[in-house]
Amino acid sequence: MSSSTTDATSAHHTRWVKTTHWLVTLSFLTLAVSGYFILMVHPRLYWGEVGNDLTPALLELPISRNYQHGGWEKSGPFFPDASSPMSASRTYEIFNQNGWARSLHFLAGWFLVLPGAIYLLAGIFSGHFRHHLVPGSGELHPRLLWQDALGHLRLRIRPPTGGPQYGLLQKCAYSTVIFVAVPLGVLTGLAMSPTIAAAYPFLQKTFGGFQSARTIHFFASLALVLFLLVHVAMIIKSGFKGQMRGMTFGK
Repeated sequence: MSSSTTDATSAHHTRWVKTTHWLVTLSFLTLAVSGYFILMVHPRLYWGEVGNDLTPALLELPISRNYQHGGWEKSGPFFPDASSPMSASRTYEIFNQNGWARSLHFLAGWFLVLPGAIYLLAGIFSGHFRHHLVPGSGELHPRLLWQDALGHLRLRIRPPTGGPQYGLLQKCAYSTVIFVAVPLGVLTGLAMSPTIAAAYPFLQKTFGGFQSARTIHFFASLALVLFLLVHVAMIIKSGFKGQMRGMTFGK
């Protein structure tokens, strides 16, 4: 075995990769749970600037009792006094407890953005992306992609190396997550913030309006959740103990 091969197989994850990995993981799990509760309150997705229960939905999700609420009753006052504003009321008691989820979602978002930014900058300047994550031009061949995909479908998963020696599909998946899905989720999340939208209105317009940003945010988040599920399944299949040692305190 040559010295270069030995170096490649003995390489292990650096401390900054491990630290940012777990910070981003914990923040993403918090975002996923709080985001689910936020979506339960209004499980309808739209396209454009405006969307509410009285406008057609692009997609309605059956994830809470607010799904297809079935119409509206007559208008009623918010408060008992005569000057109270009037509003339509639903034909049933809605699920509308997401104040804590919105606050937690916003807070957890910064715990993803800050470690994520450190990981991105460190990955660029240290050569981590260039050497380990971004597929080389010679790797992106249909035959090689098909062979790797076929191996995964047949559950031929190689054992853990304890370091960043990734396969071709892994590189493609990680690169898509790092450079596409996560930035898209962050930018659309910022576009939905009233404060950010007021300061930088171009951001919301870039995605076609508030509701379009919300819909894109949902699909980007869904892609990340699916990635996480497959990622965990591959960790278990390839050797859970070895993978966890490689990404925590072991080598």
